[in-house]
Amino acid sequence: MPLLVRCLIASLLLVSFAVAAPPKDDHTDPTWYHSASGEKTPVKTTDDWAARRREVIQQMERVMGPLPDRSKWPEAQVRVLERNELEGGLQRQKIQFIADSNDRPIKAWVFLPPAPQGLPPGAGLPAVLCLHQTNNVGKDEPAGLGGLPNLHYALELAQRGFVTLAPDYPSFGESNYQFPKEDGYVSGSMKAISENMRAVDVLQAIEQVDPDRIGCIGHSLGGHNTMFTAAFDTRIKALVSSCGFTRFHKYYDGNLMGWTSARYMPLIASEYHNNPDEVPFDFPEIVAAFAPRPFLACSPTRDGNFEVSGVRDTIAAATPIYKLFHAEGGLRAEYPDCEHDFPPATREVAYKFLAESLAKP
Repeated sequence: MPLLVRCLIASLLLVSFAVAAPPKDDHTDPTWYHSASGEKTPVKTTDDWAARRREVIQQMERVMGPLPDRSKWPEAQVRVLERNELEGGLQRQKIQFIADSNDRPIKAWVFLPPAPQGLPPGAGLPAVLCLHQTNNVGKDEPAGLGGLPNLHYALELAQRGFVTLAPDYPSFGESNYQFPKEDGYVSGSMKAISENMRAVDVLQAIEQVDPDRIGCIGHSLGGHNTMFTAAFDTRIKALVSSCGFTRFHKYYDGNLMGWTSARYMPLIASEYHNNPDEVPFDFPEIVAAFAPRPFLACSPTRDGNFEVSGVRDTIAAATPIYKLFHAEGGLRAEYPDCEHDFPPATREVAYKFLAESLAKP
């Protein structure tokens, strides 16, 4: 066979192989799952979705590291460090509790509102875990003791009748945790998820709290920290993320460097080359993983960190999964005309959303 003919045949075979090669998994589309034979199959039932959801959690752990076995942790050993009586009968406590190690106690603010009139004996209040943005004052900002007035949501929610708890993210505020640290965590994100899950334990143990009505809210770092925690912890029954995410392909035009410090997810750089095509999960899957739990995204139209069209894409992509559970009314988004902020009118929408979502059935 002439050499030219052989080269042409080889080229055709290569093209044929390239065309036949299976496409990479699309992590912006939650409406498929891998069947038992490994084929991509449309999600048609809640059982189908449960299979895909397990994959999503596994893929998040590939990037963040495994969720630790909390059954091996010490007891929470909650201690009240100080108490302050505020206007209207509201009590603010600084507490300390243990997560994965007795050597690294976590400090947090807890707000306890007075019991409303007519509340039956033994009936608990709804509670909200309040996660702060990237700043040095940490938990003091949502507690109203520093930072930006628009981010005092732990205080404001307590004034509206919620028990609230605001902890420090590892390395911020009074946390003495330093990154990187050789303690088994692959990422700061998983370290924070784990500590937040212990914070939910603490909330559920507070006498005034209904343990089945726990929500979570956060802005920026606290926004995606809320989402990551709720993906792993289904005890969180409703959540609000302000300025917390966009699709990875629309985060600074696909440059994911901002996600890659030791405080967040360093494997995005070292294993996945800051390439959204390589990262094995994306936010449409995470939001779908909340279903049927109520989720509100607050995404300003001029947010320079988290591009708004990627949020719109995410909500649209997750909607079919919420519809599968007949829960599409619980998937909502607000798009205020501002920059990276949580303005008063949007916060009021968020507070009403949490009140309705965590109301007794």
